[in-house]
Amino acid sequence: MDVGSSGVVDGTGAPGAAGPSGAERVVVDSALYVGGRRQAGPLSVAQAAREAQAPRGDDGFVWLGLRHPTADDVVDVAAAFGLPALAVEDAVKAHQRPKLEVYDDVVFVVLKPARYVDHDEVVEVGEIAMFLGPRFVVTVRHGHGEVLGRVRAEMDRGEGPAAGFGPAGVLYRAADLVVDGYEQALEEINSDVDDIEARVFGPGQGNHAERIYKLKQEAAELRRAVLPLGRPLQRLMEADVPHVPEAAAPYFRDVQDHLLRAADAVEAVERQLGDVLQANTARVTVGQSEVALRQNGDMRKISAWAAIALVPTAIAGVYGMNFDHMPELHWVYGYPAVLVVIVTACVVLHRVFRRNGWL
Repeated sequence: MDVGSSGVVDGTGAPGAAGPSGAERVVVDSALYVGGRRQAGPLSVAQAAREAQAPRGDDGFVWLGLRHPTADDVVDVAAAFGLPALAVEDAVKAHQRPKLEVYDDVVFVVLKPARYVDHDEVVEVGEIAMFLGPRFVVTVRHGHGEVLGRVRAEMDRGEGPAAGFGPAGVLYRAADLVVDGYEQALEEINSDVDDIEARVFGPGQGNHAERIYKLKQEAAELRRAVLPLGRPLQRLMEADVPHVPEAAAPYFRDVQDHLLRAADAVEAVERQLGDVLQANTARVTVGQSEVALRQNGDMRKISAWAAIALVPTAIAGVYGMNFDHMPELHWVYGYPAVLVVIVTACVVLHRVFRRNGWL
């Protein structure tokens, strides 16, 4: 949650909130910073715009933060700060890829903070849109996230490297925290992947395909936030962007290094999940084959015993028809002879079935 030292919290009418309607309704905090330290605030949109346009001999700039604004909410802000219409539309609608665009004297950047909700095994991705001008930063936040709140808290205390680079410092620190969030999310995902791997290759039977596939989807969601950020950071580390001083380039280079490490980790997780899914499928298939073989063996045994039982049943059925004229019906040794024939036939069949592996 974005919290400034002024006590304004998410524009909900807490102490210092600017008002209940219009752009002020969605203002999280608005303040003037000079030398990386908070000087005044909270400011109204009009006051913030005047401070940003006032001729100054210092490195002061205004930071105006918005949360979940609608198109109507940002009309006044866009007009006051001269924000490009296309970028404003992207910032309001959200669901953008990480990117960096330059519109005349305004830089538009989209960041996608992410966190891993372990108990649900879900990656939650938010969105931060940032407008950087010579003396202002306008941020628009959608979804969860403490990134901007942490940056503002650091600057309110005059801490961190962001304090020395003006608007670029806010962008650097936000990008740094976003990428750190990627690495933390990957660590937690890896823990769940290791758990699944242990279950797949451990004792006992079970089909873990649903959980594996769900994690693959979450890893893909994280990849869509991580990989597109590479090009914007490349431009920032090359100092190829307005309002980003050359002195900030090494800091963006460090963020780029961490992002590359996160990108490699995402790819590794996806490969590992793919291998585990294949192993799980193979193990389930083998288990099903073993069950089928056992069932086939059982059917053979049942068939063999049924065939053996058929011999005495057939003979007894013939001699149980009570006809007067039947072979050996009145022979004194007829009964024991029939028993010998039955036993002999059953023994022969039993040995044949055993030799063929049916019993």
